[in-house]
Amino acid sequence: MPDFIHIHPLDNVAVALHAVPAGTVFEGVTAAADIPQGHKMALKPLNEGDQVMKYGFSIGHATQGILPGQWVHTHNMKTNLSGEMEYTYDPKLMHPAPRQPETFRGFRRKDGKVGIRNEIWIIPTVGCVNDVAKALVRENQDLVAGTVDGLYTFTHPFGCSQTGADHAQTRKLLAALVRHPNAAGVLVLSLGCENLTHEQFLAELGDFDPNRVKFLTCQNSTDEMADCRLLLEELADYAGTFRREEIPASELIIGMKCGGSDGLSGITANPVVGRFSDMLVAMGGSTVLTEVPEMFGAEGFLMDRCIDETVFRKAVDMINGFKAYFLRHNEVVYENPSPGNKAGGITTLEDKSCGCVQKGGTAPIMDVIGYGDAVTTKGLNMLYGPGNDLVSATALTAAGAHMVLFTTGRGTPFGAPAPTMKIATNTPLATKKAGWIDFNAGVVADGTRTLDEAGEDLMKLVLEVASGKQTRTEEKGYREISIFKDGVVL
Repeated sequence: MPDFIHIHPLDNVAVALHAVPAGTVFEGVTAAADIPQGHKMALKPLNEGDQVMKYGFSIGHATQGILPGQWVHTHNMKTNLSGEMEYTYDPKLMHPAPRQPETFRGFRRKDGKVGIRNEIWIIPTVGCVNDVAKALVRENQDLVAGTVDGLYTFTHPFGCSQTGADHAQTRKLLAALVRHPNAAGVLVLSLGCENLTHEQFLAELGDFDPNRVKFLTCQNSTDEMADCRLLLEELADYAGTFRREEIPASELIIGMKCGGSDGLSGITANPVVGRFSDMLVAMGGSTVLTEVPEMFGAEGFLMDRCIDETVFRKAVDMINGFKAYFLRHNEVVYENPSPGNKAGGITTLEDKSCGCVQKGGTAPIMDVIGYGDAVTTKGLNMLYGPGNDLVSATALTAAGAHMVLFTTGRGTPFGAPAPTMKIATNTPLATKKAGWIDFNAGVVADGTRTLDEAGEDLMKLVLEVASGKQTRTEEKGYREISIFKDGVVL
């Protein structure tokens, strides 16, 4: 197993692929101290103020002199980031080579959309009915039979006591979940006195199939449990009419997310997902990249890949708009990485971001969409959303992602409404948390699979999951949502 990786010829640091003891020699440089897995070692002398280069980009600057072989981390370097920036469009487009089409076995809906699960969802419009929704799921599991894959609810604290943009975002997000094709049937559960009225929700939802979407307002019912049971029976009968059939992989929409990242995220798991993304795009499918704050400092990987100047301007507005959101709340834009990220070897936001965006592969960026908006353009899309795991994974689901690929170096058990596949950056994590991890990209660091080979392995697993194989989070029933908010609570 190799000790270090020198990612790019311009880099003046190398990254430890496992815990490396002092005295280890790499490219003629002797480690002056123990270097933890995922952490950086200087390959060249750096003066105070010199740029620290990784992935071929600056990830910050030295705050003191650093000698070759020394550990490079938060004690001797810091970020270069500040506020909004000006960007110039200089397109450098690489289209993935065409790839032989593949298929999976999914569910064709009446409106032509495709689902990879055949579930019944209960969507509360207000937090006051959360426990009613949970009780309905507990007491009606007998309806999960035949081709019905499951009965789930996604509770949240909102739908009332919100104003303006927050109220609109909650309404938009919940309506987007109702439309998701993984749900064969949906029960929209209301209280009756909330700000998010039935009339507002209908207006937001637009046209819908009354066989697929049912509504109940608890305050209008003498026995909401009995009345909901009847509606759920109707939805189960409707859902039971669907059968899996062969569907082109070009109809897949796959969300891409990372959380609990470490110093290997941008070397193993994220570029493996990037290889997968390019493969799916080459077959005519769609992928979605989000976590805008974790694009800060990595714009050089993204901006020049926009398919045209209109998409470029949307990308600029998204990046600078999110920076303005931080500054509006008197927060610095580089208040990141987390303590766990730093323990795993990530030093600055640029370091984290350059690793994060590897999930987008090399394909052109075809569109930039807003929070709660649906993917409508084939290929790689960017989605407005924060880095927070639950909020961004929920936004990916609302955008229409059939599945979320979630890379992690530290491990996390949570799942989004869409099947959430956990991809480990390192073999020790995959071994220790086998009950959480679906795919081990640590084989790249171990030297047993190349990035391209691991990307092919991941494509095979994605098609299996799309055809019905459960992820670890699905096996455990781990599913939840979190809705983005900005303003006051009344």
